[in-house]
Amino acid sequence: MSLKGTITTTDYIDFSKVTSTAQKLLRDEKTQLLGLYILMGANTGLRVSDLLNLKWENVKDDLVNITEKKTGKKKTIKLNGVVRAALNRFSKDLKGYIFVSQKKTVYSRQSINRLLKQVFEKESRKNNISSHSLRKSFGRRVFENNNESEKSLTYLSELFNHTSVATTRRYLGLRQEELNDIYDNL
Repeated sequence: MSLKGTITTTDYIDFSKVTSTAQKLLRDEKTQLLGLYILMGANTGLRVSDLLNLKWENVKDDLVNITEKKTGKKKTIKLNGVVRAALNRFSKDLKGYIFVSQKKTVYSRQSINRLLKQVFEKESRKNNISSHSLRKSFGRRVFENNNESEKSLTYLSELFNHTSVATTRRYLGLRQEELNDIYDNL
């Protein structure tokens, strides 16, 4: 079935579910890179293309310095304690790309999507889970942690490089939820 011409949306995953799943994956040597990927995605809001292009040398102390693939803009992201702790599980003298498979190649977007659907199997039954879900989970977390304020949407719009706050609202699925609430409250 071709999806050409159709609008597909990715759903977010509850932030606490994302974090607990990632922490579990970090404890196993075979899955620890996926755990790191999930934590970094949900705690930085980076696109899959930017995460997969990350190299160990892009991560210094508590900062990540990148040039976004989609926009070409330079960006510095401060890493929180959760991500720093996860990074500390890895050798300090690693070189090259961070997210390299056992075959010694950088994971593809398709591989990440497949792995996320497996790891978040229960959520995948009801929702469209993909690599973009982590970025949306980040946005939802920021919005909820800031009392669902318009100010937080303004910040997210800037972080996501959206053209407007209205775009950010749609991106996070807030507009549809508000419309659904109208019917629920009749």
